[in-house]
Amino acid sequence: MVRAKTNLSACALAVKHQDRDRWFCSLFAPEDRREDLYALYAFNAELARVADKVSEPLLGEIRLQWWREAIEGLYGGQVRQHDVVLGLDRAIARHELDRGLFGRLIDARAADLEAAPPQDLAALDAYARETSVPLMQLALGVLGVRDGTADAAAETGATGYALVGLLRATSHLLAAGRILLPAATMVEARLGERDLRAGRGGVALADTARPVAELARRHIGDARALAGNVPRRAIAALLPVALAASDLERLARLDYDVLDPRIAERRGGRLLSATWRALSGRY
Repeated sequence: MVRAKTNLSACALAVKHQDRDRWFCSLFAPEDRREDLYALYAFNAELARVADKVSEPLLGEIRLQWWREAIEGLYGGQVRQHDVVLGLDRAIARHELDRGLFGRLIDARAADLEAAPPQDLAALDAYARETSVPLMQLALGVLGVRDGTADAAAETGATGYALVGLLRATSHLLAAGRILLPAATMVEARLGERDLRAGRGGVALADTARPVAELARRHIGDARALAGNVPRRAIAALLPVALAASDLERLARLDYDVLDPRIAERRGGRLLSATWRALSGRY
């Protein structure tokens, strides 16, 4: 890992402030690839914030359409004057990134504009996959990794990372009026939306969060089982898996109380553990 430059681009600054996990992981990438990773991650941050920045779904759809057209322009020789678009233009030109992966990320964010929580665990799993896997696969492309095993590790590892992130973000999502816990699991656990929005979860909340965490744990285990056959240069893209594994350990210690403020605390041990794994060629 090399220390980050002090003079940061607009994309790098956006990632540093809005996506600290991927900012940290990018430091393990070769220096000449980081700026392209920052463009990808800044793009993802823009998409993730759409629902928080609009007052009604139609306005959100308009923003997502703007990004669809911006990506189409990049592959058609028309570049919009926007810091993230300019960064993506460079990344796409250098690494021949898959256009379809960008489209999947944009389309997946339409779900953020819906008020209802995901219907069941399978629906939440699908949402986590579509909002995270294409991004990790694009990052592999930036790192020059064209490898089926690495793609498979990204498929399951990114999904696990996203599921853990959604659990950690429960309080933030509630403050924004959104619930991303599976509705069927909430019913089974007898967790009412009114109680959840009021911060009254208790045992019912733990019984709702635990199956999500268990699914994330299986995804992470599947990704790590492939680690021995993944090229070492893929580590910077796959390293979020290590962060998610540490977060799962903390969730278990807190009895899956996803409203506990300690879940959102930044922990040096989490980063040290991920650093050790990265330096060992693992994730």
